[in-house]
Amino acid sequence: MTGISKERQQLADSDLLLEAAVAPLPMRGGEDLVRQLFEPLGWTVDLTPIENVGSDANGSRYCHLKLSGSAKLGNLLNHLYVLIPVMDDAKHYWVGEAEVDKLLSSGEGWLENHPAKNLIVRRYLRNRAVLTRAALERLAPETASEALPPEARVTPEEALEAPVRLNDLRLDAVVDAIRASGGTVIADLGCGEGKLLYRLVRERWVHKLFGLDPAVRELEWAAKRLKLNEFGGPPEGRVTLLHGSLTYRDSRWAEAEVAVLVEVIEHVDEDRLPLIERIVFGETAPRTVIVTTPNADYNALFPKLEVGAFRHPDHRFEWGRAEFQAWAAKIGQAYDYTAAISGIGAEDPVLGSPTQMAVFTR
Repeated sequence: MTGISKERQQLADSDLLLEAAVAPLPMRGGEDLVRQLFEPLGWTVDLTPIENVGSDANGSRYCHLKLSGSAKLGNLLNHLYVLIPVMDDAKHYWVGEAEVDKLLSSGEGWLENHPAKNLIVRRYLRNRAVLTRAALERLAPETASEALPPEARVTPEEALEAPVRLNDLRLDAVVDAIRASGGTVIADLGCGEGKLLYRLVRERWVHKLFGLDPAVRELEWAAKRLKLNEFGGPPEGRVTLLHGSLTYRDSRWAEAEVAVLVEVIEHVDEDRLPLIERIVFGETAPRTVIVTTPNADYNALFPKLEVGAFRHPDHRFEWGRAEFQAWAAKIGQAYDYTAAISGIGAEDPVLGSPTQMAVFTR
């Protein structure tokens, strides 16, 4: 699976004529799904249903699978390692965060471009929403080092260091913007599993934190990450996690001096954005609001992103710089805020930075 052979490395690096048989293979999804999983990887698929074993109204649930084709042996083994559990649609042991690393390691070089990527990730991780989201974020085009412009990765120091993920740059920029605002009571709206909160809780100048999210499971992961109510965690009352939605006014975080929406608005249908705008900028109206969102202009620099496609399957829209600036101006006029717009990440002279940020103040 690693592609390493002490005695025959040249053979391990070579495409070989290979044939693999798996019997019995569960077919939860049917024969068509088996083909959708293996054929895009270049395998010729030969299926023979196993009759009278686990059969139901839809036919046999098991088959003999034979794959044939030309590939490196390590590639074949990694394909089987990931896709057999996908066809079983069940793991027979606890699935935790370590499984995300296993999936991405075995899927390196092929999973990110597989047409059934979302289904593969979801089933492999036993439909655990938090883990699935984490894996898909790491597979998103913007996290690939090759998406960085050449000038961002030519120095010897950068060649030695692990590539910096855009998400890290984004969170660094947001923390810097919060610090510059002078606010010490912060609400992370759409906090997810608490990555920003985890950074902020270590800052002495932060007095109080609120994290709001509509997903209970995400909040559970955030509590675990922050060690809430555990030894070594923050003192009681410094961090409050709230289950709720941005489409409703919520007095529980109304004392926040700074509200932050990191990669949130693009997950909302555009016709529902005015409601969130009214709640955040109009009714709660913190002194500072920080918003980050993808720069759609920059998408052309991601070599593995199809023209017109979004960076994440859950995005409802992605704005270019002109659209984002127009939206920020509209917010400023409607709710008496002034917006300062900047880019996050390596800047292309024509297309700008991969992420755009607006800091609204009043």
